[in-house]
Amino acid sequence: MGKLGVFDLQTEHFSDPLWLWAHSLPKIDLHRHLEGTLRLATLLELASDYGIQLPGYDASTLRPYVQMTEDSPDFQRFLEKFQVLRRFYTSKEAIQRITREAIADAAQDNVVYLELRFNPLALARLQGFPLEDVVAWVMAAADQGQRETGTRTCLILQIPREKSLDIADEIVDLAIADFGPLVRGIDLAGNEVDFPPQRFAAPFARAIEAGLYATVHAGEAMGAPSVQSAVSSLHPHRIGHGVRVVEDSTVVRMVRKQNIVLEVCPTSNLHTGVVREISQHPLADLVNLGLKVTLNTDDPSVSDTTLTDEVVVSVRQIGLAKRHIYRALRHSVEASFLPPEEKGALRERIRAGIDHHPEAVAAFESANESPSAA
Repeated sequence: MGKLGVFDLQTEHFSDPLWLWAHSLPKIDLHRHLEGTLRLATLLELASDYGIQLPGYDASTLRPYVQMTEDSPDFQRFLEKFQVLRRFYTSKEAIQRITREAIADAAQDNVVYLELRFNPLALARLQGFPLEDVVAWVMAAADQGQRETGTRTCLILQIPREKSLDIADEIVDLAIADFGPLVRGIDLAGNEVDFPPQRFAAPFARAIEAGLYATVHAGEAMGAPSVQSAVSSLHPHRIGHGVRVVEDSTVVRMVRKQNIVLEVCPTSNLHTGVVREISQHPLADLVNLGLKVTLNTDDPSVSDTTLTDEVVVSVRQIGLAKRHIYRALRHSVEASFLPPEEKGALRERIRAGIDHHPEAVAAFESANESPSAA
């Protein structure tokens, strides 16, 4: 698609009934990385303003360095895009602009509730900013962004697996200190293969004890045992990705029994090589196994996607029935890290936005029934 921003209405969209339907849905994105949500146009402007060294200074030259364009699916190629993107956290103003634009792009895509996760260390590293300053800047920008757009936004502080426990404890301390209407949870992300989740058990237990919600990246670069370890050692409320859980029926039963919700990001899974063809994505299998799934973007600018695109891909190329899109919306509401007193309002907002679609409300309402109803 080659968009300058994350979201771009293109002429062909208006003749595609499936895209129009998907865009009209009030949507929820529970798994979106701030660091993967930078507009190309903004990158070029920031490079000019701050003298940032880049491989190229026009959109067509820069795009292959920050987006998956013609790349073969590969986790390392995907991660390499962030080596360039991390050059742009040059100031408080830049970080806050990126945050506001991430929310604005989500709002334009009819995302009514957004959970934006970020690694404070990644944002602070370039200029050596204090972590607490970076978190405060993102919080202020997120609050402004949600007030300007009407898209309710919550923040998740991400812990990098590759760093020390001292860093993990510092990020958990910040999350606990800022826990409130904006900061709602923590996440563990990074190298699944070499850094198992067990060593983060103490900081996660401390965060959950303080009332924070937890999610963990697992079942992406590694198979079902990664999900099993994450669930048993960290006790998260959700699993980021988790699609390789289908490789082990025992782990499937554990996830289903413990009511763990999966944050599925189809296009990202293609780009990182988790699946070789989008038609082979196990999303439909996860649904048929009675697991609770949600649809998300992961890194929309890196994958050049929107949540509308993810819905279209899920129906057209993966074969998910529309009723399961409505059910995924309900799972997203109930699995959100919103304060409990706000979930009812979000539930009603989604219901009101789908009530003119045939069988939508019935599917939405039935989503929290027993897995056999799936």
